[in-house]
Amino acid sequence: MRTGTLLLLAVCLSAAAAAARAQPADVPYREIYYASGTLRIQAYLYKPEGDGPFPAVIYNHGSREGRERESFPFPHIGALLTRAGYVALVPERRGYGKSDGPSYPEEAVNAAQLIPRLQNETDDVLAALDYLRTLPYADMRRVGIMGWSFGGIVTMLATSRGKAFAVAVDQAGGALTWDRNPGVQTSLRAAARASETPTLFMAAKNDRTTASVSTLADLFKERGVPHRLVIYEPFVPSQGGIPGAPGHAIFSSQGVSVWERDVVEFLGRYLKATP
Repeated sequence: MRTGTLLLLAVCLSAAAAAARAQPADVPYREIYYASGTLRIQAYLYKPEGDGPFPAVIYNHGSREGRERESFPFPHIGALLTRAGYVALVPERRGYGKSDGPSYPEEAVNAAQLIPRLQNETDDVLAALDYLRTLPYADMRRVGIMGWSFGGIVTMLATSRGKAFAVAVDQAGGALTWDRNPGVQTSLRAAARASETPTLFMAAKNDRTTASVSTLADLFKERGVPHRLVIYEPFVPSQGGIPGAPGHAIFSSQGVSVWERDVVEFLGRYLKATP
């Protein structure tokens, strides 16, 4: 990857982090830690009121260039999911927050190393399933996964590895890197050909591209895997806009009102939560 491209990507990811910081008031959560191989992974656990058992959803955050070691509990996600009747687990994958391991910029120093790095982060997400199994109020027969940006890539990589998830939501996964990194295209196409998980694909018209989700939706259609593709009208964030891709911020807390109903409806179709 050329220096100019690296600088542009750094600017974009910093802007994405600014969008992620546009969080609502704190929602109660429990900070927990679990093992992923030899690593200790930090995560935020949100639980609905009551004894359950509740279906569970793992949420995968995007990258946040320059702020990897800050903790981001994503209260808007916790609020959205618990309000809909789900246990929500938000892992800080390796190198983020207080989790062990090198940060993304330290390990993925060029384009060829991006997907191997995200595959390693996928290991952390799959390891979270073992933690969920220890919770008496989590129904492991009903587990979903969702993610935004790099978290959307991780979501697709996770569903391609097995049948642990009943449903998935890919929010603009790979939209910032699809046109710049052939490895992202190859890996996401391969994941879409392997996944059997019903998936909701989402993007805004004014993201850098919508091809990173529409291409996968087409592959799901060819294979007869249940899915839905939603392309929203252009979204203009009040803060944290990414040059050339303002619509990427639709999946921050600023855009929840636009997509919440679609996510809750699709999750409920396969997890059948009772709010």
